[in-house]
Amino acid sequence: MYRYEDLGDDQFEALIVFLCRYLLGAGVKGFAKGPDGGRDAKFVGTAQLMPSTAAPWTGTVIVQAKHTNGYNKSFSETDFHSLKSEKTVIGEEVLRVKKLRDAKQIDHYMLFSNRRLAGNAEQTITAYLAKATGLPEGSIYLCGIEQLESWLKQYPEVAKLAKLDPVDSPLIVSPDELAEVVEAFAAHSVLVTEAVDAPPEARTPYEVKNVLNQMTPEYAKLQRRLYLKDTAQIRAFLAAPENMHILKRYETAVEEFELKIIAKRKDHQNFDAVMNYLVDLLFDRDPVLRQHKRLTRAVVFYMYWNCDIGLGADNVEA
Repeated sequence: MYRYEDLGDDQFEALIVFLCRYLLGAGVKGFAKGPDGGRDAKFVGTAQLMPSTAAPWTGTVIVQAKHTNGYNKSFSETDFHSLKSEKTVIGEEVLRVKKLRDAKQIDHYMLFSNRRLAGNAEQTITAYLAKATGLPEGSIYLCGIEQLESWLKQYPEVAKLAKLDPVDSPLIVSPDELAEVVEAFAAHSVLVTEAVDAPPEARTPYEVKNVLNQMTPEYAKLQRRLYLKDTAQIRAFLAAPENMHILKRYETAVEEFELKIIAKRKDHQNFDAVMNYLVDLLFDRDPVLRQHKRLTRAVVFYMYWNCDIGLGADNVEA
């Protein structure tokens, strides 16, 4: 299987466009940003293969791609579909499809996502979409990761056309090692909560490091105020002999984060954006980190403060 969770949204959308040109026809138009920030593809005509060659769709087909960087996500999760809230992926899609339906700009609807799709979820969500939008159930098609894999095996040239090159992917990091560190620290934090009046000095002076990394003064001040008091406790925890295995996990996470940041960070991008993007990605990808958001932010700040990630004085010495 492809590591869809390591793709960027644009890469996943391009993949779906090329696939739909095989399923519907060469006339599929690529994704374009709309006023609501959504992206879609459009086909007008008689479909080649959907839903079958014996009874193909005719008219206007709207295709939607919903990509996630999270691991092992499913259509059944409440952030994707919930009868109790409209602030879900499906809830937002309903509003969009209803507008298209009212304007007579849609006859059939396809939604692709790199999430697992069980049979009961497919039936439930399809019925919900049909009732909420007025589209017939036979004109709605949900595609999860299982069917997507099957089609890509059937049409291997699609991935080549989409150029799924990891070099072109965004900054994507694995949360696994950091999750172990955060979980271990959270479980033993009562052992290292003594007050520390003088936190350890950063290896490169904080103000110098901020200039080198283009971190704004306002963001740097807020980060220091929120998390500086935790740095000594984190350092003490990682330095304890009994936590050597946790230190190794921390070092593995640091190595990956630093290499990915160096490779993927844009020259004009300040470190505020890098830090925010990094923690948001980590929260999206791991439930342990979502459960301990403040501690996760504190550990990421410690990485920066300790010069484990980001430029330091050593990087600019002649």
